[in-house]
Amino acid sequence: MRQPGFLDQSLFSELAAKAAASPRGRQNHNFHDMEEPCHRMALGMQPCTYVPPHRHLASDKAECLIVLKGSLGLLIFDEQGQVVDKRLLTAGGDCLGADLAPGIFHAVVVLEADTIMFECKAGPYRPVDEGEYASWAPREGEPGMAEYHAWMRAQFD
Repeated sequence: MRQPGFLDQSLFSELAAKAAASPRGRQNHNFHDMEEPCHRMALGMQPCTYVPPHRHLASDKAECLIVLKGSLGLLIFDEQGQVVDKRLLTAGGDCLGADLAPGIFHAVVVLEADTIMFECKAGPYRPVDEGEYASWAPREGEPGMAEYHAWMRAQFD
């Protein structure tokens, strides 16, 4: 039997430090086993991390995001890449999370160092598929990524 997991300041500090040391600027801590039907994880994220616009097409891949520390900008896009909604998600703020249905193009930008987010979605883990990435936005490491990431962040200036 797995021991209880806790969302405490010790975990937050560990995730923030690991995210800061990671070339991708993020680090997750899974509370689930990979074969479990419900995946629950805490993610430490730094402002340098780039999460490209994507969607989850499987009907069981709704996801819930909750900011536990710091702040994120959430961008919701239409099929052509136009922003149709944006929300500032801030721990303890007016809006601290979102529940996203499958099929919705979305991306997050980290607006504060050492941000911690909790994410919950159905397992098992499946990487984002080719058809789930937005064709109108660069992927991680592609040319234009830095400029697009800066544009996404500027939506919250």
